[in-house]
Amino acid sequence: MLVSGIPQYLQNLRNATVDLTTANTGLQNVYTVPTEADFNASVINSILVSNDSGSDSTIDVFIDSLPIFKAKAVSANTTVELLTKDLVLNEGEILKVQAAHNDRLAVVASIQEFAKTRITTSAISGI
Repeated sequence: MLVSGIPQYLQNLRNATVDLTTANTGLQNVYTVPTEADFNASVINSILVSNDSGSDSTIDVFIDSLPIFKAKAVSANTTVELLTKDLVLNEGEILKVQAAHNDRLAVVASIQEFAKTRITTSAISGI
């Protein structure tokens, strides 16, 4: 359970990606937790940041306007995993990033989306 007293059911597994081609032009959205009636939380299992250039860079990561990583270093031609534990986001919250330099970094977030109610295969086939 993610929310006390409300059973949670895994409904979707996905990756959200963004290629940071511009720097310091504001935060770019990577992922927004669904706000549909049935969904209410997501778990970010991984945030990979890849630097495909020959120069070092840094990245800022936010949940809405709250910084969770500031000026996190990403060395040239490397990929780093930012999370050591799962990160829970609630409905409507947005994972955002901003690069210090143009055309160096790309982000992949691995996500589990949870619903308040279980949707069975038979229920889906009846739609």
